[in-house]
Amino acid sequence: METAAWWEILLGGLAALLVILWFRPGIKAAIERSRTAKKDWPAALIPLGLVVLFVLLLIQLVRS
Repeated sequence: METAAWWEILLGGLAALLVILWFRPGIKAAIERSRTAKKDWPAALIPLGLVVLFVLLLIQLVRS
């Protein structure tokens, strides 16, 4: 695989910059909403823990 030419790298950087500028208002609003939102960690951690336990159970079932 060939390395990218300088103009391809420049075009990719320009595209990334335009995408960041285009989504900036939405990103800024999302950060503000997250600062004022109620923190609900158990709602995320309990299902994640259950998935981990389920995967460990499946691993044990395959081993034996």
